[in-house]
Amino acid sequence: MTGGFVVDASVGVAWSVASQSSNDTEQLLDEVSSGRPLCVPVLWLYEVANALLVLGRRNRIRPQDSAKARVALLNLNPVVDEEGPRAALGKVSELAAEHNLSVYDAAYLELALRRGLPLASRDAGLNRAAQRCGVKVLL
Repeated sequence: MTGGFVVDASVGVAWSVASQSSNDTEQLLDEVSSGRPLCVPVLWLYEVANALLVLGRRNRIRPQDSAKARVALLNLNPVVDEEGPRAALGKVSELAAEHNLSVYDAAYLELALRRGLPLASRDAGLNRAAQRCGVKVLL
């Protein structure tokens, strides 16, 4: 995937909820909207959907805004990597243990490493682990 990048759930939520957004996340969204490919593990879909649901339950976003956000994110046409789950009990778990990450965060790191792509995350711990592994971080 030339020119693409891996995006984690924190960025997907930032693209969907103004209070979570920043100039940097908006710039990445502009790039994706202009055709830059984004790659996500299967987990991303669940994590973003759950975050939007929780934000709705906490009255931080309206149900109709959550629905619009889900459609908008799908319209970005993320490349969903289906190979990652096979690595969950192997490489992903090893990365999680080595870098003190959750297995969920390690899934993004493993995908970036395997595909040779930069990583977009708002999570400082994940970004530090990515840098230690030689993965370029975008935020």
